Amino acid sequence: MSLTANWSYPNPIRFGAGRIAEIGDACKAAGMTKPLLITDRGLADNPITTNTLALMEEAGLGAAIFSDVDPNPNDFNADAGVAFYREGGFDGVIAFGGGSGLDLAKTVAFMAGQTRPIWDFEDIGDWWTRANADAIAPVVAVPTTAGTGSEVGRASVITNSQTHEKKIIFHPKMLPAVVIADPELSVGMPKFITAGTGLDAFAHCVEAYSSPHYHPMSQGIALEGMRLVKDYLPRAYADGHDLEARGNMMSAATMGATAFQKGLGAIHAMSHPIGAVHHTHHGTTNAVCMPAVLQLNADAIRDRFNLAAAYLGIEGGFDGFCAFVDDFNASFAIPRTLTELGVENPDFDALTEAALRDPSVGGNPVALTQENVRAMFDQIA
Repeated sequence: MSLTANWSYPNPIRFGAGRIAEIGDACKAAGMTKPLLITDRGLADNPITTNTLALMEEAGLGAAIFSDVDPNPNDFNADAGVAFYREGGFDGVIAFGGGSGLDLAKTVAFMAGQTRPIWDFEDIGDWWTRANADAIAPVVAVPTTAGTGSEVGRASVITNSQTHEKKIIFHPKMLPAVVIADPELSVGMPKFITAGTGLDAFAHCVEAYSSPHYHPMSQGIALEGMRLVKDYLPRAYADGHDLEARGNMMSAATMGATAFQKGLGAIHAMSHPIGAVHHTHHGTTNAVCMPAVLQLNADAIRDRFNLAAAYLGIEGGFDGFCAFVDDFNASFAIPRTLTELGVENPDFDALTEAALRDPSVGGNPVALTQENVRAMFDQIA
């Protein structure tokens, strides 16, 4: 693969096929001598994980792993990870995997040195200042999917097991010290994960581009991120060994998560409670929600998506973009409704209330109310 580069935005990124071989040097650059690799259960015995553990051992870093991580990581996972980290005397974390592994790993690195409970650091106002910043352990992030973009983020999404709500835990020092973005690690992803994670990246870009906040840098990144997903997700889906497509999708994922500094919106406000209560795949849930949200926001975003459609080579402006989204979802066998997604007996009143409490509501270009959010849930039922 010819796409190889070192980037420093928003953090140091070592991008390119085969660069997992640099894991020892990356840990050294982050100041680690005894890191703990954290990933999800599904990856624990995967060859890409065992190979990385072998590389760690060769570099004199040991080969410790924690993998008690659920698909939607929760406070129980975090508590277990923190206990494992403290007992092992580790001095840093390798966050390895998709969004669940990366988010849980970043949370463990953050919480291992704290004395207050995790919910004291929810992304509300200046709550992050409650943390002991000097006690936050360094993180080397190694994404193996192309969607979440958590490797370039300053937060993690953790489910509160008591309230069944997804909470955003934030601190500026949660940003990984080094990222290794190696598309070879994503080659083994199943088609439905390739599609779901890729559409998560697309949703990040669409919502950032839609957000009314002023951030022209994020606006440009979001637009190009949409183009990369449009051009390369079909290729990655059709041929999982297409390294050019895999690499460009990894780029799109980092771009989406960088862009949403500008804001997210109703797509994520709705998908967070759905995932927390019904344990659906986050990116796939975003894709199910997107058409209804585009229609809600139509009057506010039509002009900017007329421009985006032209850039993306989509005819028909905003309406053409909406038609493209429907066709794009269908091409990856994405369910059209929550029922098709496997959601049984949803309490739409409770989901609506939870959506309105989600921090993502502030980035939606149309003010969200009980009436319009409930109407969107009814549309995708």
